[in-house]
Amino acid sequence: MMLALFSLAGIPPVAGFFGKFFLFTAAASKGYYILVLIAVLNATVSLYYYLKVIKAMFIDRNDLRYPTLKVICSQGSALRSACLAFFSQDFSGYFMNTYSR
Repeated sequence: MMLALFSLAGIPPVAGFFGKFFLFTAAASKGYYILVLIAVLNATVSLYYYLKVIKAMFIDRNDLRYPTLKVICSQGSALRSACLAFFSQDFSGYFMNTYSR
């Protein structure tokens, strides 16, 4: 979650930084300097709000108690379900190509 928020904020070295960097440099090379300035200011303001979410996740203390969840399936059945989902997805592409001819 933290990496996703860093990416949205545009902090280097995550993908969001490179996306914003390329977008801002492309707009600046076309002469849209005012638009780039507004975008950079908005990115700076959004950084504050994304960092507040990260602060709430990792630094702020939460005194509420949440009920624990009981797992109703075993690890074996979960593994079987995951394998079934994976292989059914894998073979569905094979059958789609076979019947589309």
